[in-house]
Amino acid sequence: MRQYTDREKGILGKIVCNQCGRELQLENGLVQEGVYVGDVQWGYFSRHDGERHRFDLCEECYERLISSFRIPVEKEDETELL
Repeated sequence: MRQYTDREKGILGKIVCNQCGRELQLENGLVQEGVYVGDVQWGYFSRHDGERHRFDLCEECYERLISSFRIPVEKEDETELL
């Protein structure tokens, strides 16, 4: 869950993990740790047609989530980090 000090300018004030409720570290509006951002716009034939869902997960909650998958996530190394 993201809270903005100035939404129009996109200045982040706080990020809270939607799963565990822990506040993630921010410094000058920049996230200082791993965060998974879920963002899906549901389309036709779904139970959420016309809705957009967004959420943030801390790295621990993300690891817990993907460890429950029957088919593991696809991983590949990146040489350029954001």
